[in-house]
Amino acid sequence: MHLATIDWLIIAGFVTVLVVGALATRAYAQTVAGFLSANRCAGRYLMTVAFNMAQVGVITLVWYFQVGYDVGYTQMWWGYLEGPAMIILAVTGWVMYRFRETRALTLAQFFEMRYSKRFRVFSGIVAFVSGIVNYAIFPGVTARFFMAICGFPEAVSIGGALVPIFPLVMFVLLGLALFMVFAGGQVAVIVTDFLQGVFANTVFVFLCFYLLWRFDWVDLSSTMLAMPQGTSMVNPLGLEAEKNFNVVYWLISAFTLFYACRAWQGDQGYNSAASSPHEARMAQLLAGWRWRVLMLVTIIVPLAVRCFLTSPEHADAAATVHDVLAAQPTDALKAELRTPLALAAMLPAGILGLVVAAMLGAAVSTDNTYLHSWGAIFVQDVVLPLRGKPLSRKAHLLLLKLAILGVAVFAFLFSLLYEPTQYIAMFAALSATVFVGGAGCAIIGGLYWRRGSTQAAWGAMLTGMGLSALAFGVFQLSAERVGEWEASQGWGGALSSLGSAIAWLQANTTGQVLSFFAMAVSIVVYVGVSLFGPRTNANLDEVLHRGKYRPPEAHTEAEPSESPPRRFRALMEKLGFDREYRGWDRPIAYVTVGWPFFFTLLFVVGTAYAYWRTSSGDPISDAAWSDWWHWWTWFVLWVSVGIVAWFSIGGFLDLRKMFRVLRQSRGDDTDDGRVEGE
Repeated sequence: MHLATIDWLIIAGFVTVLVVGALATRAYAQTVAGFLSANRCAGRYLMTVAFNMAQVGVITLVWYFQVGYDVGYTQMWWGYLEGPAMIILAVTGWVMYRFRETRALTLAQFFEMRYSKRFRVFSGIVAFVSGIVNYAIFPGVTARFFMAICGFPEAVSIGGALVPIFPLVMFVLLGLALFMVFAGGQVAVIVTDFLQGVFANTVFVFLCFYLLWRFDWVDLSSTMLAMPQGTSMVNPLGLEAEKNFNVVYWLISAFTLFYACRAWQGDQGYNSAASSPHEARMAQLLAGWRWRVLMLVTIIVPLAVRCFLTSPEHADAAATVHDVLAAQPTDALKAELRTPLALAAMLPAGILGLVVAAMLGAAVSTDNTYLHSWGAIFVQDVVLPLRGKPLSRKAHLLLLKLAILGVAVFAFLFSLLYEPTQYIAMFAALSATVFVGGAGCAIIGGLYWRRGSTQAAWGAMLTGMGLSALAFGVFQLSAERVGEWEASQGWGGALSSLGSAIAWLQANTTGQVLSFFAMAVSIVVYVGVSLFGPRTNANLDEVLHRGKYRPPEAHTEAEPSESPPRRFRALMEKLGFDREYRGWDRPIAYVTVGWPFFFTLLFVVGTAYAYWRTSSGDPISDAAWSDWWHWWTWFVLWVSVGIVAWFSIGGFLDLRKMFRVLRQSRGDDTDDGRVEGE
């Protein structure tokens, strides 16, 4: 057991705060809209912190720890390829603003409004199946992480019988998440995710400071510079031998950030929870600051772990970790357990408790969000449209909770049986693209293009689903398994070509590349069918509740009679900063957009200069790159301190405002996800 008494006290205190926070929301989720979208009254900072925490589960951190351990700082350099997409998302409120205008409770409800009821049901089924398979490994990865970092044994003796710890840990974590969802639906999810976000972000910043004090930069730099040729952790031009997380990976990530914005429905409750479309846009704009904190910890932690495991100075302390890793049956499992085992050996009492509590927050925040989302999607977009008539409020809420419980049971059983065979990032990319591959087209086309047709949406969804499912199957099989199955059936080599093809694909491509292929083909299908198939001219004003379709409580825009803006303001409005940006909105937006703009410019100039130096026979040395990353690390770390303080204060103010609005609001039983006229 790695945890001391002080560690357990920290964890117990943190869990107590979460339980009290969840119980405080019980009175505000008594309607379907309250349970599903917190009655649409969350402010920007509350949304930003809570939503970001919902996306930062233990599985996400383990995923990024794997990336950081392999490629170090080069992921940050090539990650700047996402800069242009982040700027567009921030300035325009891409997808998020218009989706909030539809007032849909789920994405598939919007699909019915824009396309058809049948497409809603079909997309709801695809989203649900893709989502629960994607989520189904979360409890297992999370449980293994906590068993490793806490030093839990494989089994304990209870009443003379050996009880395995792995399912017990999963049961406790899922039970805590279910309690929060059942207590107050999306209101409880937002409140507890926010509290977890404030705590976890503070701990992550503190952990970075501690590790940079514990491991001198000279030692960290020596560890990075010792990497083999073609697998540099500091030089972005030195990744010739890196297969998984190279330049292609980040190019596809930049494209996906733009294409799949809000397509993934694991956190769909947040899509409709903002108090207005503008608050939703501001929350999306501010969400980019998350990476200033999250991405730094996912580099510093694996870098310190690599130094700890490879430096002769720490050989004795790291010996036990090496022994445990050597006993793991697959490389994927070794990569998954490496960081928690090392952290348990590296961190002293107190700090270890803070990190475990923060990771517990990351685990529960993702679990409650995903359970809520997938259960809601099954009920709202599959059961209710097929049923054809509304349920009573009590029956509707009960059905939602039963569906959420069913998702938890499925994930528990799946994780119990699943054995990791590939990096988490690749499993996540392929399983998500089963839905996202075609849904991205349907969302963007449905919100922005009158010509986007129902037939095109069907074609794109079927294409993305089919190609992604095929690719997913390829990476879950192996040539050896195909051979074993072939031998057991007595087919005598009939499937040898299939086994060879699978082996070639696994050796020469990645799940990320195949996901991109599925998305690209889906785009071609959607555009082609819309242009050359049955002509469509959708009424977007009605879908977006604009003009004569605007409800009385909707956001207000500046009237045309207002005095014309000055020249600079007129320019900024053309770029997307419209007249809904008032007060501090504009300076905040300018600073938020200025950050990715500056580093995108730095990336373009720096990459061109580095290639020029390389082509001239005088490449930038790895030592020089290390010096640059040393300066960058401390700069971003101090910026992170200010961001955590800024967002925490703003979030608590939004939290107080949300509870005030919830106390004054009255439930509307007709606001339950049905489309008018259904």
